[in-house]
Amino acid sequence: MAKEKKFVEAITPMAEDFAQWYTDVVKKAELIEYSNVRGCMILRPNGYSIWENIQKNLDAMFKETGVENVYMPMFIPESLLQKEKDHVEGFAPEVAWVTHGGMDKLEERLCVRPTSETLFCDFYSKIIQSHRDLPKLYNQWCSVVRWEKTTRPFLRSAEFLWQEGHTAHATEEEAEARTVQMLNVYADFCEKYLAIPVVKGQKTDKEKFAGAKSTYTIEALMHDGKALQSGTSHNFGDGFARAFGIQYSDKENKLQYVHQTSWGMSTRIIGALIMVHGDDSGLVLPPRIAPVQVAIIPIAQHKAGVLEKADELKDTLVKSGYKVKVDDSDKSPGWKFSEQEIRGIPVRVEIGPKDIEAGQAVIVRRDTREKQVVALDELAAKIGETLETMQNDMLERAKKHLASHIYEAKTYDEFKDTIANKPGFVKMMWCGDLECEMKIKEDTTATSRCMPFEQEQITDVCPVCGKPAKKMVFWGKAY
Repeated sequence: MAKEKKFVEAITPMAEDFAQWYTDVVKKAELIEYSNVRGCMILRPNGYSIWENIQKNLDAMFKETGVENVYMPMFIPESLLQKEKDHVEGFAPEVAWVTHGGMDKLEERLCVRPTSETLFCDFYSKIIQSHRDLPKLYNQWCSVVRWEKTTRPFLRSAEFLWQEGHTAHATEEEAEARTVQMLNVYADFCEKYLAIPVVKGQKTDKEKFAGAKSTYTIEALMHDGKALQSGTSHNFGDGFARAFGIQYSDKENKLQYVHQTSWGMSTRIIGALIMVHGDDSGLVLPPRIAPVQVAIIPIAQHKAGVLEKADELKDTLVKSGYKVKVDDSDKSPGWKFSEQEIRGIPVRVEIGPKDIEAGQAVIVRRDTREKQVVALDELAAKIGETLETMQNDMLERAKKHLASHIYEAKTYDEFKDTIANKPGFVKMMWCGDLECEMKIKEDTTATSRCMPFEQEQITDVCPVCGKPAKKMVFWGKAY
């Protein structure tokens, strides 16, 4: 058993060093491997299969709203990127440039896409002429490159996978409705599939997307009390349309500018999965997003009939719609248990000679480690019930954690004390001035996470400067 114990001890306890715990889990669960390019990661099968499930389910939700998928080039000519001033200034420090093709210097530098607004705008300017061409509801699944100075697996990398939706509408009202609609899709997806509750709201002007009229966000709270921006949706108004000349003839045959939106979620959401649900033994994956939902561990598999029974159980469970894997490696059962736990597989089924003789199996929940002895003819039904219960319980635990880590501050001293000593979100009123927002960050390193849709009037004045309060803001330290 020494080896099995050592396998789990390779993970630093989160109470000892949360950052190291996160890195240990990412590595020991075999989600990623570091590449030989700084800040770029190799997604291993365990990590990429989680992304595949996220993509499959989120894509289906997009398509229910009328969205279609397209694919844009990965290179953007510098002249195209320069067309929207605020946008290019916002991304300039992170842009990677291609200057040569083979041995020849390019006449014009090419940007490796940090995002694709300019490409979509150029595309829309060519295909939109009439009100009959609207709306355009497009999305693409791709990778983007942002030359980050400090990187961490999933949370911040030089290249990452994501989806970016880009829509064009006839009116400001339609664009605003789509912007909020897609934010709600993200929030629903996080709760339904990832068991992650979020706070929804609008970003301040300082924190909004470069070139956007307004940015909306979903903010999740990690186990250590830090926030993670988990998805954003932007209303561009007609700013990009004016810069790129995207016009249409309305029903009165008058030229109008389109109104646009953009919205995205990336592989950083896998980081949220890890930090919301993980424990000191590794990953804990919600059943609806887990690539493998059931791990069957044969006990004394060298004995006659054990492996055959394990394979038989797998076939039965697969026919019932579950994603199942039999671990028939020559490792010891204890080692296999540790691997199943560190990889976050929701349910373990243990089956050995004595179980076969008794017509039963033992099932173990990953999150609570609760064990149940189940008759083999009831196994499929019991596993279905267990997976559903686990999914719901994980969401409820995350909701309780979020609710218990939201604080309120009526004075600036109270705010500073809370931020310093109680990790989580702090609700406080704000006058709307950038100076106060910057002072808060300078004094505490906390940032405005969002102005929630559900507003409260905590105080009449801004605790920082004493001016009349305009908005209640969720503040917090963030990844």
